[in-house]
Amino acid sequence: MPPELYLRTPLLTGDNIDAKRIEIAAYFNATFERYESLFETLTSDKAYYQQSIPLRHPLIFYYGHTATFFVNKLLLAGLIEQRIDAKFESMFAIGVDEMSWDDLDDTHYDWPTVTEVKAYRQQLKGVINNIIATMPLELPINWQNPWWTILMGIEHEQIHIETSSVLIRQQNLDLVQKQDAWRPWTKTGEAPDNALVTISAGKVSLGKSEDDLIYGWDNEYGLHQAEVCEFQASQFLVSNQQFLAFVDAGGYQNDEYWLSEGLEWKLFSQAQQPAFWHKTAQGWQLRLMTEMVAMPWDWPVDVNYHEAKAFCNWKAVATNLAVRLPTEDEWQRMYDFAGVEELISEQAKANIHCDYAASPCPVNEFAHGDLYDVIGNVWQWTETPIYPFDGFKVHPLYDDFTMPTFDGRHNLFKGGSWISSGNESRKAARYAFRRHFFQHAGFRYVVADELEEHAVSNYENDKMLSEYAEFHYGDSYYNVANFPQTLAEIAVKAMGDKPAGKALDIGCAVGRTSFELAKHFDHVTAIDFSARLINLGVQLAAQGVIRYSIADEGELMLHRERRLTDLGLADISDKVDFLQGDACNLKPHFTGYDLVMAANLIDRLYDPALFLSTIHQRINAGGVLLIASPYTWLEEHTKKENWLGGIKKDGENVTTLDGLKAVLDDNFKLMKAPQQVPFVIRETSRKFQHTLSDVTLWIRK
Repeated sequence: MPPELYLRTPLLTGDNIDAKRIEIAAYFNATFERYESLFETLTSDKAYYQQSIPLRHPLIFYYGHTATFFVNKLLLAGLIEQRIDAKFESMFAIGVDEMSWDDLDDTHYDWPTVTEVKAYRQQLKGVINNIIATMPLELPINWQNPWWTILMGIEHEQIHIETSSVLIRQQNLDLVQKQDAWRPWTKTGEAPDNALVTISAGKVSLGKSEDDLIYGWDNEYGLHQAEVCEFQASQFLVSNQQFLAFVDAGGYQNDEYWLSEGLEWKLFSQAQQPAFWHKTAQGWQLRLMTEMVAMPWDWPVDVNYHEAKAFCNWKAVATNLAVRLPTEDEWQRMYDFAGVEELISEQAKANIHCDYAASPCPVNEFAHGDLYDVIGNVWQWTETPIYPFDGFKVHPLYDDFTMPTFDGRHNLFKGGSWISSGNESRKAARYAFRRHFFQHAGFRYVVADELEEHAVSNYENDKMLSEYAEFHYGDSYYNVANFPQTLAEIAVKAMGDKPAGKALDIGCAVGRTSFELAKHFDHVTAIDFSARLINLGVQLAAQGVIRYSIADEGELMLHRERRLTDLGLADISDKVDFLQGDACNLKPHFTGYDLVMAANLIDRLYDPALFLSTIHQRINAGGVLLIASPYTWLEEHTKKENWLGGIKKDGENVTTLDGLKAVLDDNFKLMKAPQQVPFVIRETSRKFQHTLSDVTLWIRK
């Protein structure tokens, strides 16, 4: 047992300002020095510059990165006015996430010397300690509090203590050395048989409130609740001994056990056994962070998701049981079922925080109810790609912490490892890595129902789609009301007491008007030529939420989340059908409508007269046609000979309203004079298009 426990992440509140200042300073300095001690396991400068693995930067990058992160965040928060070293703060800023085999980075950097980076880090240490000693402090500390930036930098370095320890573990053995501060467990014995424990059904609730008393990353906030059915879980983490059976059974050679992505990784890596296993003349050995030891068969196996998943598939075949990895919800249910205590100041009843030693330990060392190692020892891979909870927001000072991982390619793992400290060790922690990643991670398996397909929660970055999403569902600008909503209100008012059975929203784009019309009509058909636009409407109807990124300035982006619930539209979403179609060539069955809406459509059609001359066939007698358009005729959309107006004919001006009357008069009557409705399209934070759309209402004769 170490003589003194590593410091825990501090509470964000208290009644003694001076004591809290001292507590945060101690936490910063302890974390800083722990990171320094980690790099003392390297034998020479060569170890800093030789890549541990081809998919990552050399260790010199990670040594400088955490200091650069601090500087960049302090600048954004206005806590410092100038950089410490602009060159370093460019070189060490980005490139952390492990790359894939199809995006290798062969860039060669002119890295600074180790001595220069150490001096840079010490300079940063002085700056932080001065800020902590002098900056005004108000409690509690929340997102808006400048002290949040200090805690963010500390917790960020805690993460890199762990990720850098993995890279050191992957470094050539002759480039690392033992250190007293990083001594591994020595206890080992016979691996236990891994029985199944029945986990009763129950409700789980995940997500932190904004006033939570412990620092958290953006993805931890919000709310997610779920009912978890009864399932069985392996009593222990999968040990090296248990995984050996998979290796000996030819698990790495049998492609049937591997998912397609796993097969690609296996082909690239040429893996034949876990990465840290080494077969020698003396038998199997295990690479730890700074040494090789005889295989401790009762320790948990260290693998990536692909290997864990292949093992589960092999075991499912061998046992004829529905074996798989747990979901995040199921891990949470195990946590609640086991009654795990989350201790702040006492020594953990788990192999976590480095409270005992610097390595995994036997899988039967720490009991949590009927299970072992619900937390600690190694991270536990789950089946769940990381996704945002309801109410998710990005922190303005670190908007790309979680956002890039909402891509369906990063799976959550839970529970922490022997080295996980600070925020990493918390129940609420949600970390996700690419599935081929190694991170002191192993797994336990469950026998449970088949998984439902999990919706990918990536943010839409396509400029056109994002601008449409913001136009329909985003903020109002310059006191101009939401245009799609306004059109729906105009249409409903024009309907009066007319029948409101079906409405057709032709040119619906991403669908805001369609949803608004569904509040009044029994059913709405939403049609657009662009499947890409319609897909956002489909996503909203199915999931109730869309996420997208809009331009701020240059390459900087702002991230938005919009929910039908917040717009009062969730209860009617099932009344809208989104379909792809051509306004000038609609299928015959699109008929019998009491309203047809054509918003900002006619000046984008290749043959607007064809559309207008046949639209009466779609509308019931006495029904209403609403046409809205800024009459922006462009030959890239409509050949000039097909323009309805904005032209001279026989020397006379012909307006679009003239053209509308000429085509529609046989079947429609203009209900009232046109009205102009403004709309604003946001391009960047400082560039907007302000446009007037002419709205005309026509009643079917």
